[in-house]
Amino acid sequence: MPRPAAPALVLGLLIAACAGGPTPYQQAQDGYGYSEQRIEENRYRVSFAGNSATSRQTVEDYLLYRGAELTVQTGHDWFEVVHRNTVQDYSSFGGSPQMGLGVGSGGDFGVGLSFPVLGGGGAARYTADMDILVHDGEKPQQNPDAYDAFAVISRLQPKILAGGP
Repeated sequence: MPRPAAPALVLGLLIAACAGGPTPYQQAQDGYGYSEQRIEENRYRVSFAGNSATSRQTVEDYLLYRGAELTVQTGHDWFEVVHRNTVQDYSSFGGSPQMGLGVGSGGDFGVGLSFPVLGGGGAARYTADMDILVHDGEKPQQNPDAYDAFAVISRLQPKILAGGP
């Protein structure tokens, strides 16, 4: 192999190896990551979509973190989750071709090859969204749907900065 092609091959392999990891905490790119939409003065819809390598727990943690981050960025102290939903979806194509070898009782043998199509072998991916109301002041202690934005950021930030679990 000529020398100039070797660095390109190594770079290509490194990029391919990184492409298979979980979705990082990021603004939505190519359909993966977080997004938000302002619905009313103090109401937002926040979403996070992960790829098939991103666990449900990570998607939900990233969603909660984004809600807290948005609350602080808009100058508020706490937020209330008024609606939350997580959807598990399967990619329309996934998996790898499989090969099988079989031996019959008469000594005959056969080889089979299968390709996952039309959803066969697909990997699960999670998308989560929530509607939040942002508020000022002290979080009400008796409301289980209320979150102190600064506390959520403090507790989840090490996981976010580390890139997941």
